Amino acid sequence: MTDGATRSFVDKWLAVQPQQRVALGFVEEVTRDERVALAAFEQELVASAYGIREPQVAAAKLQWWAEELSGAAASGGRHPLTKVLFGSDRARDVPADLWLAPVLAAMVQLEQGTPSDFAAQVAASRGLHGALAALENAWWFGAGVPVESASRIATLAHLVFALSRLELDAERERLPLPMTRLARHGLARGQLKEDSPARRDALRAQLGELAAGLHEALALGEPVSTFRGLEGRTALSTARGAARAGEPLAELHRRQSRSGPATAIRAWLAARHAGRFT
Repeated sequence: MTDGATRSFVDKWLAVQPQQRVALGFVEEVTRDERVALAAFEQELVASAYGIREPQVAAAKLQWWAEELSGAAASGGRHPLTKVLFGSDRARDVPADLWLAPVLAAMVQLEQGTPSDFAAQVAASRGLHGALAALENAWWFGAGVPVESASRIATLAHLVFALSRLELDAERERLPLPMTRLARHGLARGQLKEDSPARRDALRAQLGELAAGLHEALALGEPVSTFRGLEGRTALSTARGAARAGEPLAELHRRQSRSGPATAIRAWLAARHAGRFT
């Protein structure tokens, strides 16, 4: 993409998921720009849902997106990413409710606190991330394709990333560790900012469940985009590696930006899998 405004949003997406730079080479050039625009758009919604600490400000931003998406089919949109997406014929093939679903789910999440247990945490996060996966699958493969695998991957990969922000988000209403995990390891909110044997054990337990879920989701064999497939494979490797590490949080941080031959292999596998359905 050569447009400066659009490029800045793509750069924000790649800053969060730097491994996707490798995946770009495995996406067909004829559809690359619009698929990258969709990924960057998803990142904007995620940033609105999680990156703004004042709930009222986040709600206002999400309301703007709701209005933007409601009228984009007729107007072509105002946001640089919306203009790219709704300038494509593919946008007309995506049901209107799939565009609004992630925004509505993000609004619901603004009022949620720390989930009681791991299952509740996954269910709460799936509202937004499952909706994003459904939109992405419709864009890549057509409306009506299965989305269970993509939804699970999107949700669990997000929870792996959220865990890496444990110290930063220790004072927020919604913590990256569920309440039962904290209770089981005798951790109070104030103890999450400092390393301790209890915090390490809690992190390892959480990472183990996330890794198991990601492994199952990737094994379903359903349609998953190249970007989502790479995200899932990277999150699985990260969760497994950090769970085995002496300092799991430090290992999570190290793996966030790690790229190399293994990333290329994962991107190739993700592209090959996506190619079976396109």
